[in-house]
Amino acid sequence: MNHNHFYLEAILSAEDDAITVINQHKEVLLWNDAAVQTYNIQKSEILNKKITNFFQNEDLMVLKVLKSKIPVKNTYHRPRPDKHVVINASPVFNERDELIGAVSLERDITSIVKLNDHLHTKSEELNKLKQKMLYLDETSPFSKLIGKSVALRKTIQIAKKAAKTDATTLILGESGTGKEICARAIHEASNRKNAPFIPVNCGAIPSALFESELFGYVGGAFTGADKKGKAGKIEMAEGGTLFLDEIGELPLDLQVKLLRVLQENELYRIGETKGRNINVRFIAATNQNLEDLMNHQQFRSDLYYRLNVIQIIMPPLRERTGDVMELCQQFLQQFASEYQSTIPILAEDAIQVMNEYHWPGNVRELRNIVQRMIILSDQSIIHQTDMEHLFQHGHSTSSKSDVKTSGNLLKEKESMEKQLIEQILNQMNGNKSATAKKLGISRVTLYNKLKKYGIGI
Repeated sequence: MNHNHFYLEAILSAEDDAITVINQHKEVLLWNDAAVQTYNIQKSEILNKKITNFFQNEDLMVLKVLKSKIPVKNTYHRPRPDKHVVINASPVFNERDELIGAVSLERDITSIVKLNDHLHTKSEELNKLKQKMLYLDETSPFSKLIGKSVALRKTIQIAKKAAKTDATTLILGESGTGKEICARAIHEASNRKNAPFIPVNCGAIPSALFESELFGYVGGAFTGADKKGKAGKIEMAEGGTLFLDEIGELPLDLQVKLLRVLQENELYRIGETKGRNINVRFIAATNQNLEDLMNHQQFRSDLYYRLNVIQIIMPPLRERTGDVMELCQQFLQQFASEYQSTIPILAEDAIQVMNEYHWPGNVRELRNIVQRMIILSDQSIIHQTDMEHLFQHGHSTSSKSDVKTSGNLLKEKESMEKQLIEQILNQMNGNKSATAKKLGISRVTLYNKLKKYGIGI
């Protein structure tokens, strides 16, 4: 008994992609469960019927392949106004090389497209809000890069020079070092600050959608395209700055097109024969070694040298040891305010842990740990032992050298008490009555402790 039919049915049922097989008469021979889910058309309705009864001719890639006899691969397609798919389709020939039909595999990416559109809308709203906030904030945009270490000061010095020009800039650095913050600061300190800052994560957009997202398209450029056409991210940044994050993830074929834009300041939408002049400043960033990618033919050397006019290196936090506690205090104030919580005091052994830790996740990891500290800790004073619960990847909070202790419990308690009083007094702007109330002691007791510890206002 031949079981091939059952094996084929099992394969079709297990496949997540919608599979359609038609013969040369455009009749549907195979229609799997994923196709039923994608188009809400039951097998009993469509099998052995002409597929054109359910779709318009111009909306079906499988019919185009049947007519042209040319396969397509990894192509964005819109078979219905409410459906977005990535399609692979191929003609089918018999042993005499006669065309007998066509087959298509379609992956439904409708939810991804909708999410991307939603993120774009929110990004635009956020950008407008940030522009308004910047207008009201008279501080330097580079004040968001917190720290006084030599390594960071050198980086800011180069970034400030870059902000005075329109030169293409490449920001290098490990994940979590603040590359996008630096890019935004450059934009906000430039003469383009009142124009858009458009961030694009080159690793987050499906490759089949990336070209239309970056370059846009004209009406009718492909099946299902908006008849009015659509501007890409480059055009949206007109007059401002386009930030290409994770530039190492940009597909090779798009690297060529981006290089052309950079060289000619001219953009071609998909389906367009006449270019559009653009006025956009480009900033790219990556945590990858682009020279290694070039050696492996994964990144074009001509694009690398075109992007690398000004190079900025964001130093890792382990090279900014002196900045750790300044960043920590900034985050403590931020999250204490956000969660309506009291700012805890870090004991000396906890500070030593923070300073000696190697911070593989850089500033982002520090921020997350401080956020957990505010949310999870009920202690007014944080010790080394409390830190063990804040590191979530098996880190031992033991210092590189043993923490020196005085051995005098009374002196340690008095030191912490003095630190707590100073902190609360500062929070209350020197108001002793409010400070005493916050500490839960009388004003007389507070005065005695101020005198005891030599605390001035």
